[in-house]
Formats: sequence, C-alpha cells, structure tokens
Amino acid sequence: MLAAGTGNGFGTTAWWGFSPALNLQAMSLESSTEHLKLSQNGVPELNILLVGSIDARHILKTMSQMHRQPQRKISFYVLENNLEAMSRQLLFLNLALEPPDKMGLQEKSETLLELMGNTLLRNQTAAYLHEKAALFIRYITDSDFQLANLPILDFSALKFRERDRLEAIFQFWRNPDPQAFQIKQLWDLRLRQYLGTRYDSRRGVCDWDLTMKLHEHGAITINFHEFFHWRNTGVAFEMREATYDVPNKTLASRCLMRHKGEPIPARGYWGDITTGPYITFGIEAEDPTLLKTINGCPSKNAQEISLHNVTTLLYELRYHTHYNPSDPPEEGKDGDDCTALCATKGLPTTEDVCVHFLPLDCLPELHHKAKYQQLFNLIFFSCSMVNYLKPNLRLVSAPKATLIVELTNFLPDLTKEQVSEFSSRVTHLARDAGFVPVAETNKKTFSLFQLRDQEVGDNPNEIVPPEMEVPGP
Repeated sequence: MLAAGTGNGFGTTAWWGFSPALNLQAMSLESSTEHLKLSQNGVPELNILLVGSIDARHILKTMSQMHRQPQRKISFYVLENNLEAMSRQLLFLNLALEPPDKMGLQEKSETLLELMGNTLLRNQTAAYLHEKAALFIRYITDSDFQLANLPILDFSALKFRERDRLEAIFQFWRNPDPQAFQIKQLWDLRLRQYLGTRYDSRRGVCDWDLTMKLHEHGAITINFHEFFHWRNTGVAFEMREATYDVPNKTLASRCLMRHKGEPIPARGYWGDITTGPYITFGIEAEDPTLLKTINGCPSKNAQEISLHNVTTLLYELRYHTHYNPSDPPEEGKDGDDCTALCATKGLPTTEDVCVHFLPLDCLPELHHKAKYQQLFNLIFFSCSMVNYLKPNLRLVSAPKATLIVELTNFLPDLTKEQVSEFSSRVTHLARDAGFVPVAETNKKTFSLFQLRDQEVGDNPNEIVPPEMEVPGP
C-alpha cells in the first residue's frame, strides 16, 4: 500500500528506507527503559518491534553502537509485508556478521552498499550473492544448521508456506541466467511509465526533485551527478573502477498484473525510482568534517558519506570502539588473537542480540499471543506501513513504550501539504493507539511518541471492535 497517496514513483515494494539509520537504543526514552525486564542472564532486555524497517539499517546501527549504552540484551522483532524485504535483511545481517578472516572491512562495506542500492553488480559481488543464496536455503530448511552457524537469527515463528516462498526467492538468486531478471529494461520501463511525456525531459525533472524536494528537507549532500545517474540507471554506488553489469536479483519482486481480466503474478522491478538509497546512510554523519561546505556546496557527496558511515558501523560492530579512518585496522594482523578478539570485543552473540523474524502482516493478531502482550519497549513504523498503527498496538506495548514513526519528507511525489497531512495523520493514529507526542527532537524525519499511563477504567486486555479501528492509508 502506498504511503499517503504517493504516485507510482514510490512503487509497491520498498527496497530501502526513506529516513536515516537510527540507533534505536539511544532513541528509546528514559522512562521506557525504566520498565525493562531481565533476560535469562540477569541483564535488562530491550524488546524492539520493527514494522517495515525494510533494509536492516536500524538493526545494524543499533547493534554497532551497543557499546555506547549501558549493558543490555536487545531483541529485535522484524515484521514485513513482503518476503523479498525479509530475505534482503537476512543477506545484509549475514554480510555484516561475516568473520574478518573471510571478508575485510572495506570489501564488506562496499559489498553492502552495492547489494542494497544497485540494480547492477560487479561479478565478484554477484558471486558472493550466489554463494550465500545456497547457504540461506539451508538456513531456512535446516534450523539446526542455522542455529549452529548464525544463532542470533530466529526464524521459528515463520509459517511453512513462508519458508517455502523464501526458499524459492533464494533459488531465484542462484539462477545464473542473465535473462531471468532484465533489470535494465525493467528500470527503463518503470521510468517511462512514471514520467510519461516528461521522459525526454527527465534531466530537468530530476533536477527539480533533487533541489526543490530532497535538498529542501535536508538531503543536501546528494549531488545532481550521482542522483541523475541513479535515476537513469538504478546504480547508486560505484566505488570501484570496475564493470557493473550483473543484475541484482535481490531487487526482484512479484506484483499482481491483469492479463485478459485475470490477475497474474509478474516478476519485475516494482520499487522506488524517485528517492534513491542515499537517504539511509548518505545524508548524516557524526564527523562534522564530512558535512563541510565549500562555496556553499558540500565537500563530500552522498556516496562518500554512505561508505564512511557503513565502514564506521561495521568497524564498531567488530571492535566496540569508535572508528578512526587515519588509523584503520590491519585485516591480517589479528592472527591467533582473532578468536580472543571475537570472544571479548568481536561480533555480537546470542547473549547480546537476537533478531526474530515474524510472519507477514501478523501485527493485527499479535496481541492474541500471551508472549507478545506488553512486550515491546520500543516500536518503529515505516511510512509505508503506518496503516498497521491501530488501537490494538497498545496491547503489545510495554509500560511507557516509545513509538517512532517514519515520515514522508523524502518522497518527491508528495506536495508540502501532503507531507504535513501525513504527519498529522500519524499523530491522530498514534493518539488513538494510546500514545502521546513527546518534545520535538532533532530528527525531523520521524515523529516520536510515548505510551500514556492507563487511565482509570481502561482495560489493557480490551480488544477494540473493528468498527472503532481507524482505517489505514
């Protein structure tokens, strides 16, 4: 479902977020963390529900910066409306958790951005995807094998038919036939359908959307050259002097099309062609030197900032300390100390993190299961799944829970009035679910709420009848 009536530039399948990556633990309100329950190891446990996080960016950033917050176990619960987004999150998490002796920091960072935001891949990246697709099939079909190799992920809640469909997705990723997903033609077709008579003037349309829409909302690091190149080809990140010519099959999804009056599933590219993948890691930075301007123009572009931020994230995930580009680690230096490093400061274990994948579209029924009632200390909604923000949400929210909702600032198809209307709608839906707005934050692309105290006469186990529910977009 499209957010707030967007045009078809948004697409029907979201492949990346439309807001920067967040450290959700840092975003959690202090009063929310006061109600944390203890895990089996006696450590406070923060339970986070992600409704449409899409690309695992919040999970990765939160995990990488755990060393900055008090010791806690973090349990993520991932809920999506399509299995393609779920499969990509498995890919990104597996890539981030690759042992350092198998993949160096720079290669890992470049591969992550390439798989996330490029329609075309290098041969080396395509080979990695092909290899991991076979591994993921074993993960999905053999739970013992998965627990032995990647225990921080939990697929136990998925239904059998969802596992079968995930296996089919991974089998498609392994298909060596270059004609199986003709992304160049599919991308151009989407552009022509979206622009119509403006297709021949697409350079001017691109300039307008970048300057008057994205720059106006703060994405000034995205320059015209890289933005138009992505708009025209679907290739956002070219960090190597190499040939990018292998279709990125992770961007394929199915959409119901009508043929002779009958709906049939058609595989194609049904994602975003207007905003781009730069928003997730490319418009903000902790290092102020990356955001410096020279004669009013940013000194670094969104690709450079994205690469720095992802490298920083992956470095912190492994070493539990801040990244210093002038003193990078020597990837082969650890030697015999690698095991000790991973045990003390290395990649997270099940005692630190667990990522649970939930069945598709299960949020309306989640409160019927006792283990989810009053469980989540923090809840995140993407703008494309706000229609799931219903009154029953408070039944799965812990006392004083924090609610973060992504706004539509970076959707060029929307007018200022529609962006404002969407923000007002989010506030209305949150209030109906028992959440109240909190003070403004410096994150203008999100709305922040907190679950209010139960009033006298409120029944926390009451199920809201359907006629009282607010319809989604």
